[in-house]
Amino acid sequence: MSETAALPHLFQPFTQRGLTLRNRVVVSPMCQYQAEDVHLVDWHFHHHARFALGGVGVGMVEATAVSPEGRITHGCTGLWDDTHIPALARIASIYTEHGAVPAIQLAHAGRKASASRPREGAKPLQSGDKEGPWQTIAPSPVPVDESWPVPQEMTAADIERVIESFRAAAVRAREAGFQVVEVHGAHGYLIHEFFSSVTNQRSDQYGGSREARMRFALEAAEAVRGVWPEDLPVWFRASVVDGAGVEVEDTVALVRELKARGVDLIDCSSGGLASSLSLARTFPGAGFQVPYAEAVRKGADIATMAVGFITAPQQAEQILNDGSADLIALGRELMANPNWAYTAAQALGHPDPHSVLPASYGFYLERRDAAMR
Repeated sequence: MSETAALPHLFQPFTQRGLTLRNRVVVSPMCQYQAEDVHLVDWHFHHHARFALGGVGVGMVEATAVSPEGRITHGCTGLWDDTHIPALARIASIYTEHGAVPAIQLAHAGRKASASRPREGAKPLQSGDKEGPWQTIAPSPVPVDESWPVPQEMTAADIERVIESFRAAAVRAREAGFQVVEVHGAHGYLIHEFFSSVTNQRSDQYGGSREARMRFALEAAEAVRGVWPEDLPVWFRASVVDGAGVEVEDTVALVRELKARGVDLIDCSSGGLASSLSLARTFPGAGFQVPYAEAVRKGADIATMAVGFITAPQQAEQILNDGSADLIALGRELMANPNWAYTAAQALGHPDPHSVLPASYGFYLERRDAAMR
């Protein structure tokens, strides 16, 4: 049996284009809402260093706005200016130094922008607030709900500008050293808003039929793929179902077109269109989104990533063994245990679980385990 074959599936390498991940554990993009005037602070570096030292295969930076009005909150990060590059480059280097692949998610919040931080209620900002609001934009003037302001309907020039913002942000992301870029097309943000018939009531080439509602997502992905190195992957996060009209068959149709334009993997999430606060407040069931990853993987013949209430190593391993997904993304579980990859290696019978950690950790833990036998 080869060394690779002896490894649990979770720890087998995964190759896309010219990039090989050392294992299939991915740090899901987790918004921290800690940025100061868009710039990262020490918190972000500490946050990602925990995961880099814990043995993950990929570390993805949170939703990073491609333009000022695309931020969710005043605490969000951005990549619309060259001054944003150095701090993000530092995070990319943290992952690279410790053997993980650095990734970044590029986003525009659309009508859900100009909000307070989730821990402050995730409400629309008001003119009298300490941190004031800004004008939001969307495919159509449809607010999140009656308590939210009506967004400004995007003109053709707005659409062209935002697509260019995705392209320019991708160029900066590569300059910062990231090796994977993910286009955020989920959770009720701008790209998702264009895809949904609930939030897209346009009658031009970007609205109406499903094919027309796909156009903005496809153009954003094309813009990113066009400037991203051919030997590096582009990923796309989708709300495979959103409870407001988008069903699996719609997403599969979109993904087939994304694949034709060079997208390599779909990060399969759900929901977000009808709610302003996406954090789960009720338990939907362990791995509740895994069937979506499986459906897209099979329906569009593309690699997928499963995410959402995946906590146990055996659960993650089974998802991969069943062919439901190719990668496993963890968010809050890594917050609780940044060494999850190491504990998973132990639980799944990895032939050398200590090798998952940096040598300066693995050496001493291996000696301790030997002494305790």
